[in-house]
Amino acid sequence: MITAKKIRVLIVDDSAFMRKVIGDILSSDPSIDVVGRARNGREAMDALDSMSPDVVTLDVEMPGKSGLEVLKDIMATKPIPVVMVSSLTRQGANETMQALDSGAVDFVTKPSGTISLDMDKVGSELRRKVIAASRASLRGNAPRFSADVRNTPPPAPQARREGAARKMELLVIAASTGGPMALQEIIPGLPREFPLPILIVQHMPPGFTSSFAHRLNERSQLSVMEACDEMPVRKGAVLIAPGGYHLVVEKRAAGLVCRLTDTPPVRSVKPSADVLFASAAEAVGGNVLVLVLTGMGKDGLDGSRLLREKGAYVIAESRETCVIYGMPGAVTGAGLADEVLPLYSIAAGLERVAKQG
Repeated sequence: MITAKKIRVLIVDDSAFMRKVIGDILSSDPSIDVVGRARNGREAMDALDSMSPDVVTLDVEMPGKSGLEVLKDIMATKPIPVVMVSSLTRQGANETMQALDSGAVDFVTKPSGTISLDMDKVGSELRRKVIAASRASLRGNAPRFSADVRNTPPPAPQARREGAARKMELLVIAASTGGPMALQEIIPGLPREFPLPILIVQHMPPGFTSSFAHRLNERSQLSVMEACDEMPVRKGAVLIAPGGYHLVVEKRAAGLVCRLTDTPPVRSVKPSADVLFASAAEAVGGNVLVLVLTGMGKDGLDGSRLLREKGAYVIAESRETCVIYGMPGAVTGAGLADEVLPLYSIAAGLERVAKQG
């Protein structure tokens, strides 16, 4: 009988208590083997060589060399999937966004600060993200793509299928693991005159989407904001669903507006792309351009099916540039993708389809 190989995990945290708690949480899953614990960057780098872990959990805030600095050392010398463990503070959110920029696959928040006695509240999330990270491809992580890859001609434009809408009114985007880096490639690549308003569901907890929107806004020609209730949906604006709320779009006499709802999670996520996509189908029918990016799970699948039946045009990120191929893979596998594009071709593909008709 062949025994499945366990996922070897290294825990890096300056707190002995947190190292034990995180270790106990991970060890409760029979597929995970905690092979080591390190209290600082030097011990972490030594453990990478001696223990050869598959995944590292890395505390963001550590004295001396910070988690962000340790992450950069890991990515520069021995790149492996890293899941950051962050506190729910403004500084923690900013440093976590920097960590995702620097190659971290995902992050989990400590529920109550640096020493969280209630870490079990995010135990299932931590186990799920470590398992997903073990399957992640770092091909999509920084540094992005070589000049040779970038200069590869994009796939030939697809003919608009029969029944697809001729006039687009809205672009909706779904993203999860690997999504922040993907969006920081796509949104800054769109011109100021991009013809569609953009609504994004990026799976993030409360307190982090605002920081992410701010960073994305600084790099983009379009205006990027965290969505608020009753905010108008207009061309030139990119609105990101706030963590902990579902984002829906409604049609009013004066135009489209955002609504935030506090209904239960869907497919264990909140915000949910399926919720946004379903509301877009009701508000504007099939006059929607859909993009499903890297991420674990199947969020966006049901909504893509609903929108496509009404005539929407669906683009999915290709496997070659995904960190996790779950979400776009589900859409593509169900035959719902009109186009499958690598990340470096998506901005141009969105602009082309948005201007058709």
